[in-house]
Amino acid sequence: MIRRVGKVLDRFFSAVTPDPLVLAVLLTLVTALLALSFTDATPSQVLETWSGPRGLFGLLGFTMQMCLVLVTGHALAGSWVVRLGIDRLAAWPKTGGQAAALVAACAVLSSLLNWGLGLIVGALLAREVGRSTAARGVRAHYPLLAAAGYTGMMTWHGGLSGSAPLKVTTQKDLIELLGPKLGAEVAPISLFETTFGGLNLWVTLGLLILVPVVAYLLAPKGDDPVVLAELPKTPDPTPEDSPAGSPPNPWPERVFRHPGTMLLLAIPLLGAAIQYIQKNGLGSLDPNALNLFMLLLGLLLHGNLRAYARAVEGAVGGCAGIMLQFPLYAGIMGIMTGTGLARVLAEWSAGASAPNVYLAQTFLGAALINMFVPSGGGQWAVQGPIAVEAARILGIPLSHAVMAVAYGDQWSNMLQPFWALPLLGITGVKAKDIIGYSATIMLVSGVWILGVIWWWV
Repeated sequence: MIRRVGKVLDRFFSAVTPDPLVLAVLLTLVTALLALSFTDATPSQVLETWSGPRGLFGLLGFTMQMCLVLVTGHALAGSWVVRLGIDRLAAWPKTGGQAAALVAACAVLSSLLNWGLGLIVGALLAREVGRSTAARGVRAHYPLLAAAGYTGMMTWHGGLSGSAPLKVTTQKDLIELLGPKLGAEVAPISLFETTFGGLNLWVTLGLLILVPVVAYLLAPKGDDPVVLAELPKTPDPTPEDSPAGSPPNPWPERVFRHPGTMLLLAIPLLGAAIQYIQKNGLGSLDPNALNLFMLLLGLLLHGNLRAYARAVEGAVGGCAGIMLQFPLYAGIMGIMTGTGLARVLAEWSAGASAPNVYLAQTFLGAALINMFVPSGGGQWAVQGPIAVEAARILGIPLSHAVMAVAYGDQWSNMLQPFWALPLLGITGVKAKDIIGYSATIMLVSGVWILGVIWWWV
């Protein structure tokens, strides 16, 4: 039944899903119309919030971070050590279902450690498993593997890098979120009540089992058509870049290839990495730290600057979608927050009176808001105050309200192309090729999440 649902949704979304750039433009138009309809904002104010410093160009730093996540992760995977490990892991699946389950399991597990790590691990493993199965004649459906590699974004907010649980652990964070008066009245919420609480352990454990199982069941059977990954071209490991007639391997090129030159950069990076671990530990990797570690490891494993530079050159083309579309989503977020539209949607999600109905409604409301505000931290800043205040009035544990927002945010990522852009760049698939499968996984997982929320209260 799950496979049939997946086939139907795959055909439907393949037919109706526009290019992610077109979708970003349409979402911008919809957001502007909603702001004009449900807030007091004028067309001039909507335009100002869209193009202002917190709008169109408000995510330039984050855009560059995501480009580096893609490039440094791609380059790291190209080193012989990582390729050897990935190739051995990718050689394990004997069927298309096993291949999809393996990719999904690795993606959801690594995302519990860090969302960025899960995104890059899932994408790289999907690509290499696709290539390995194609080379071995295993009928693995490559778009399904790419969708499985994206599923880590459906577990990250219940893991160690979840924005909402981390933003309520201190009084300072609560005052910043709720304001001086209400923030001082609310006690800090420990991670043992949210991330390591019973509700999240049940939800996350179920997802760790359910997501790989659904990915396995979605694999085509019998004569169902499959799309195989293209086999990688074997590059020349030591290309000569000197012009014709010049001496072979001149001294600048030898310096470029010498390991000692690479160490001039790698040693300071190693010092910065050690310093970061001493201050923050490995459980709080932000995008900058993730890129630092991947840059360091990539340099060391490639062994010289020439090899690393060539690996980076092969990955840069995948950044095109990120560079063009992230500013549009920044503009959408600017309209949502600047006009108060996000607060209107958040207040809708807090309108129920029964505790279990409230949590379910908060979950669904967070899923809707995530389509317009795909940043977990940004969404919590908008919806968090309303969710916490409503939970206090209804007498619901605040930790449950926090996690309801977190689950809604991560759940609808399966329909949100914002975070899929790095994965699309690495795997080379199109959004319309994977969204039918990710939507099926989302629907099945949503039944589990809502069921646990309803029963837990």
